[in-house]
Formats: sequence, C-alpha cells, structure tokens
Amino acid sequence: MEYFKIGEADLTSMGAIYTAGEISEQPSIWDKTYKKLLKEQEEISGFWNKATEGSRKIILTGAGTSAYIGYSLEGAFQRHTGITTVSVPTTHLVTHPENYIEADLPILVISFARSGNSPESVAAVKLVDSICDKCYHLVITCDKDGKLANYQSKNKKLTFVLPPESNDKSLAMTSSYTSMLLTGLLFARLDRLDTLKEQVNQLIKHGKKIITNYSETIKEIAKLDFERAVFLGSGPLYGTSTESHLKLQELTDGQVICKNDSFLAFRHGPKAVVDEKTIVMFLFSNKESAQRYERDLVHSMQKGKKAMMLIGVSDSPISGLGLNKEIYFSETATLIEEDFLSICSVLPAQILGLFKSLELGLKPDNPSVSGAISRVVEGVAIYDV
Repeated sequence: MEYFKIGEADLTSMGAIYTAGEISEQPSIWDKTYKKLLKEQEEISGFWNKATEGSRKIILTGAGTSAYIGYSLEGAFQRHTGITTVSVPTTHLVTHPENYIEADLPILVISFARSGNSPESVAAVKLVDSICDKCYHLVITCDKDGKLANYQSKNKKLTFVLPPESNDKSLAMTSSYTSMLLTGLLFARLDRLDTLKEQVNQLIKHGKKIITNYSETIKEIAKLDFERAVFLGSGPLYGTSTESHLKLQELTDGQVICKNDSFLAFRHGPKAVVDEKTIVMFLFSNKESAQRYERDLVHSMQKGKKAMMLIGVSDSPISGLGLNKEIYFSETATLIEEDFLSICSVLPAQILGLFKSLELGLKPDNPSVSGAISRVVEGVAIYDV
C-alpha cells in the first residue's frame, strides 16, 4: 500500500501514515456515507420531518473544524428547509447561550463532531435542553462511542454515525470534516436524497482527480519558503477557506501563519498581510454571479505588495487571471453544485498541509511538537449557567 507515491513503511517512519491515508481515502468514504444515509433514509425521515415541521430556527454547531462545517451549510439548510439557519460554534454557545437560544422559540440543533468528546460538545446540547422549552437534536458524528452520540436528552434526538473509516486517527481532521459536510448537505435535501446520486458521483470524481493529478504540483508548492498563507472563498466556500487555513496551520504546528476571508472582505484591510513570503489560494465559486467579484479581487492583487504565489482552485479553468498555478477539476464546467464544490475544494489545502509538514521535519499525524494542540481538546472546565 502506498499513498502519494510513498510506501507504507516510509510513511509510518515519517509519522504520516494516518494523515496520508485519510486524505487519500476520502472519495471512497463519501460514497459509503451517501449509501449509508440512503439505506437509513426511511428510519431517519420520521425524525427529520417532525424536527423541521416543529422548529422555527436551525442552529448548526461544533467546535473548531466541526464548527466550520456550519459556515458551508447555512445557505443549503436555509434554502431547502425554509427555516432561518445560523452557524454558531459550541465555543460561543457555551459562554453566551442567551445570545442564541430563547426559551419559547422551538429550534433544531445540528451538532457536528468527529469524536463528540470535546468538553463543549455535550455542554452545548445540555445548555439548549436546560433553556429551550422545545427543541430537537440531530447529532452527526464519526464515533458511535463518543459522549455526544450517547448523550441522553429529554428532547427528541437522532444520532447519525458516519462509516467508521471517517473517524480520523490523525490529529488534523480531514476525512471526518468532508464526510460530515457531505452528510449535512444530504440532510438539507433528505426528501430528494435519491436524486443527488449524480452530484455525489461528480464529487467523488473531482476528489480523485485532485489526489491523482495534482499531488506532485502541490508537493512542489510545499517546497517553497513561504511563511504565510491566505485562503479566500465566498458563500459555502467561505467555510472551506476557514477549514483550509486551519489545516495548513495545524499541520505545520503554526510555523506557517494562515488567514482566511471572503473575496470581497479581503479588500477591507486584511489584504495588508500579503508580502513576498505569502502564498494566496483562491477557492473559486462556479456561479458566475459570485465569480465576477472573485475575478476582480484577483486583478486587484497586482496593486500593492506582491505575493510569492497566487494559486487558483476551480471547477474549470478561468482564463486571464495571471495565476501562478491552477488546480481545476475538469477541462469544462461540470454540473456540480456550488454546495458540493465546497467539499472537494478543501483537498488542495489538506495535501499542502501534509507535504509542508514533512518539509518542515514534522510528523503530520501528530505535528504539535509542544503538545499545544491535541486530537481531542483537553482541560476545558465547564461551569454552570
């Protein structure tokens, strides 16, 4: 077995066997996730129909990477359920629950968690139960034995456990992130789940192409002596940009300082971070209405301090932008929806994080030399409201 043309023994000695495998195996896990949800659809639909009919607000929540899933899903749930949807990290809910929960407003809380063992995970749902007169809980997790999966709520609760392969063993979340994001997108259109087969197949095809065709290109980028990285994305791709920035920063143990933003917001001051030691990765939408703003931002990068490298990630090639590197999923525009594009567009950052970690002499499976970060956050005290 080898991943990214590196043998299993070498990856093991590098401390990269889990990270490399978990990145590479994502397309197959997406397929298994879709089929599992399809198989359980009838059982799940009873809860889902009652929850969406009985709720006036949906809160998407999680901590760290799991929270970023919500940023990509707000629009999908809002459009397809017609219910006001907000993304609120558990780290916000736990400290300021009164800002997001009202006793007399029925809500559906959708919690995302790889293990479900982070202190804030159960604390957040407990707070909701203690404040809200009527609520529903949907837990989307990779660990059937986690504390969140097994939390007993006084309210209606459904737990959907992803295929076990999604439960990453490495420190940085990769397959767990993309598989939970896919699950969220599928839940948003649960009543039309069987019609999404082509979208899932296209997603799988895109993921395989990045891993097969662009890994060497990304490996060469990782060899550059950059100290900063910026990731830009709008709409559902804003969540992708947020996760991309965290992935590279985690896997390099903070030696590469990363930032993310939307294309338009980047002009309002954050652009000052760019210098000759910075790479910028543009995560392009495939909606023309959004892409015209994105192209304008890329053209504006010619003014002011120049970046070391400008990299584009897109559904199909975008001409006339003067990018240093282009990573695209198809020679011609595909029919993949922007929501699903947010999943495969995170793969370049994951692969870049893997190779940059190795380039810096770190072990990607556990890159934190000081132990400052860990697979499951520890030492967080939870206080009564």
